[in-house]
Amino acid sequence: MKSHIKNYLSVTKKEWNGMVVLVILIALVLLLPYAYQFVRKDSTKINETDFNKAAALLSKAQSDSSAYKTPSDEKIANPVLFDFNPNNLTAAQWKQLGLSEHQIKIIINYTSKGGHFYRNTDLQKIYGITPDDYKRLEPYIDIPQKDEYASTKLKPGATVEVNTADSAKLTQVRGIGPSFAMRIIRYRDRLGGFYHKEQLQDVYGVDSAKYAEIKDQLTINPAAVTKLKINSISFESLRQFPYLTYKQANAVIQYRAQHGNYIAVSDMENIAIITPEILHKIEPYLSFK
Repeated sequence: MKSHIKNYLSVTKKEWNGMVVLVILIALVLLLPYAYQFVRKDSTKINETDFNKAAALLSKAQSDSSAYKTPSDEKIANPVLFDFNPNNLTAAQWKQLGLSEHQIKIIINYTSKGGHFYRNTDLQKIYGITPDDYKRLEPYIDIPQKDEYASTKLKPGATVEVNTADSAKLTQVRGIGPSFAMRIIRYRDRLGGFYHKEQLQDVYGVDSAKYAEIKDQLTINPAAVTKLKINSISFESLRQFPYLTYKQANAVIQYRAQHGNYIAVSDMENIAIITPEILHKIEPYLSFK
C-alpha cells in the first residue's frame, strides 16, 4: 500500500521542470501590474485614448495596404513616356508608359472586344485609370483625326483575303482592331487557314453581331490553307490543331502507330472518339501523302 502511494505521489524530472516553469509564469503575472505602475510613474504621461486611436489607424493602414496591394497593381519605377495611339499599343508598351498589369488588362480587354479610343479624353473613362495617370499620359496621346482614321479603312465594296492578310491589312476591315486582328491570325496559324468565312466565329470574341459586321469585307481563298500531313505529323504538332482535343489527337497518333499509315479519311472512322461531326470538320485539313 505504501509503495502504491509513493508511486502515485512521485514526480518525474520532466514534471518537476514543468512545475518550476509554471510557478515562474504565475509569479511574473502577479508582479507585472506592480512593475507597470512603477515604470508608469517615471514616464512621460501619454493620452491613452489618443494613443489607442493612432494605433488603430496605423493597424488599419497596414492591413489595407497588405490586403489590397498585389503584384498586378505595381507599376515600373521609371516609366518611359513617348507619343502613342492607345488603339495600337501592346501590353509591353503600356507597361513602359507606367501602367500596372491590372490597368493594362482592362485596356486590352476593352480593345479586344472592339472598343476604340476616338479622342484623348476616352482614356480617362477607362476603369482603373487614375486622374494622375491621365494627367501624365495626356500630352503624349496621339489619336488620328476621324477622317484620317477612316481613310485607313476599306472603301465600300473592297475586301481583304483572310488567309494571306497580315495584321495591318486586317485592321483595315471596319470592326477589326489590332487586338482582334492578332487573335484572328493566331487562330488561323493554329488551324492552317480558313476554308469558309463562318469559321471566323470560332475565334474568341467573334460573336454573331461582330461576324455580321465584318463578313462582307472578307474573302477566303481555300487554296492558301496548309494541310496536316496526317501520316507524319507529331503528337505535339497535332495537339495544337483547334478541332481536336488532347485525347483525340493522341488517339489519332496511337491508331497510326498500331495500324500503319492512313490511306483515306475512312480509316479514321475506326477511332472511337473521333465522331462523324469531328471527322467532317477536319477532313478538309488532312493530307494522306
